[in-house]
Amino acid sequence: MKNTNYSREHLAYLKKERNKKIIITVSRILILLLLLGFWELFAQLKVIDPFITSSPSRVAITIADLYKNGTLFFHIGITLAETLAGFLIAVVLGYAIAVVLWASDTVHKVVEPYIVVLNSLPKIALGPLIIIWIGTGYDAIIFMTVLVSIIVCIMNMLAGFIAVDKTKLLLMKAMGANKLTTLRKLIIPASIPALMNTLKVAVGLAWIGSIMGEYIVSKAGLGYLIVYGGQVFKLDLVMTATFILCVLAGGMYGMITLIEKIVNRYR
Repeated sequence: MKNTNYSREHLAYLKKERNKKIIITVSRILILLLLLGFWELFAQLKVIDPFITSSPSRVAITIADLYKNGTLFFHIGITLAETLAGFLIAVVLGYAIAVVLWASDTVHKVVEPYIVVLNSLPKIALGPLIIIWIGTGYDAIIFMTVLVSIIVCIMNMLAGFIAVDKTKLLLMKAMGANKLTTLRKLIIPASIPALMNTLKVAVGLAWIGSIMGEYIVSKAGLGYLIVYGGQVFKLDLVMTATFILCVLAGGMYGMITLIEKIVNRYR
């Protein structure tokens, strides 16, 4: 559609919104560059101890060393696979449980206290039990990831279902729609923003869960590198693994944001 089809005021609004997005993107990049720059500067001037805090240049050297010995993508791949598996299981299972709780008010009221209690439990304390129940393989790490993420997924999605316009629900009921029809035609489409927010929250929790699992039991992965680096005082390795985790988490969050934009465009 040509610009001549828009009013002058609308074109000015579009330009303002475009400039706002550019400013936000540039600001984010500048803040990141400033943080890295000050980190490197303070390390070089010995304002901070580079042995303890490392520095961007030392992180880059460590990444190059991991790449040369062929372990960089091996450790990244393991942690990424564990995180994605736990993330997908938590979101799908959490969504399904939220649907069941929405469909039955009785089940909701019975189960809700247990969900709140489970959410308040320190998941790291269950580590020894998880090892006994599941073993010391990747399954235990994925289980920890699911355990950390699923309760929040359930609660967020259930809140999204409940927040649907009551007037529309009454209209569906007046038209004779059953629970399944109401779910398909109203609840699921109306709760898409809640689903997107749930995915964003679950991304961070999934990374937390996978790293917690690797802290408890792992022989490879970024969490393993952090634990190993701390044990042998290779703090450059610790900071490098942490930096890579931040990049991966940011990339995964960016993918969710892109999916959200695509969904909103075609809603």
